Amino acid sequence: MRSWTSPRISPLPASQQLPRLHDSRTGQVRALEPRTEGIVRLYVCGITPYDATHLGHAATYHAADLMRRAVRDAGWDVEIAQNVTDVDDPLLERAARDGIPWRDLAQRESDLFADDMEHLRIIAPETYLSVSEAMEPIIGMVHELRERGRAYQVPTPDAEGDDWYHDLSQDGTLGDVCGWSEEQMMEVFADRGGDPDRAGKRGRFDPLLWRAEREGEPAWDAGELGRGRPGWHVECVCISRDALGLPFDIQTGGRDLVFPHHDMGRSHAAGLGSEFAGIYPHAGMVAYQGEKMSKSLGNLVFVSRLVASGTDPMAIRLVLMAHHYRSDWEWTDGELESAEARLAAYRAAAATAPRDADLVEELRAALREDLDTPRALRALDAWADGAASSAGADAARPAPQGAPDDVSSALDALFGIALTPQG
Repeated sequence: MRSWTSPRISPLPASQQLPRLHDSRTGQVRALEPRTEGIVRLYVCGITPYDATHLGHAATYHAADLMRRAVRDAGWDVEIAQNVTDVDDPLLERAARDGIPWRDLAQRESDLFADDMEHLRIIAPETYLSVSEAMEPIIGMVHELRERGRAYQVPTPDAEGDDWYHDLSQDGTLGDVCGWSEEQMMEVFADRGGDPDRAGKRGRFDPLLWRAEREGEPAWDAGELGRGRPGWHVECVCISRDALGLPFDIQTGGRDLVFPHHDMGRSHAAGLGSEFAGIYPHAGMVAYQGEKMSKSLGNLVFVSRLVASGTDPMAIRLVLMAHHYRSDWEWTDGELESAEARLAAYRAAAATAPRDADLVEELRAALREDLDTPRALRALDAWADGAASSAGADAARPAPQGAPDDVSSALDALFGIALTPQG
């Protein structure tokens, strides 16, 4: 799958201080404790490419990008893996509705997503794989779970073969990431891809590992599993294991993935005899017109359409920065107007007061304390207000790019905000 070109960044001298991040599993903001000295490994769940990138997507990948930038600021390397869920019911249904081959739809929307990420100056992942590209190792992982006694068959009247499910009772990990009661899980399970009432299942929350071939659906040969396609959760576990190894350091995505997706990912890893991730920070939900922004509701604000209409992508990033990554918020036109005014003020301030060591340190401190972007914006607003009222000759002396007191370099390296207009 085509990725995108990462922005060029002038890093600041390393702070040697790793960030603290909120862990959904414990409910606490915790120090990041990487498994390997000098490198942090992060997995972020990718899109299902049946429509364009909306602001809810952008908020998630913006948060993951800030995590990368906070780790890089400490002087550590970062390795990120990200999937594309190009084999999934919503995409297959949209392709059938529009009369387009599912692979063509997935490629078209994935290309648009990559363009959006490039506009927003999101650093590209080191591993970027679609499910269809990773099918062989995914099949191998389902076989591995079967051989370890964690998979069982469920008769499937509308298919030649059987479906295969993961027996969660074997390892006792249900709810380990979300911490919910079974009643809370049941409230969302069916809406988030689960099938609690499926006849023949041993446990109502047992997730699908392999779906037997149905007429009109793509399918792959999988030996004793039969022809079919994989379940959702095992795809991400496989891609993350192959790219990063298990366990890795950070599992992130939107908060609606905490259960069942990330909970089941941990259960699959346990079935393979491993931990999954060290820490689970999750991004909040973005609403529009009073409801969570989602493809199923159709209440979407698209990044590509904003950019095509002339919106500076840096203003879009500033909209995202105005809200802590874990918070829920609602998009309005006023959000964008405020961000555009901020961007103009910051660009003017950088021309008259480009050097401010105290501000740069405050920006770094805000980022490494659970990505506190609202705190960073308050500091930047004060700097811009001061620069507008007075700027001494020494303050206006240009700083070498990447110098520890260069505000423009700090905004670029820490938050992905380019104060020079992008062509």
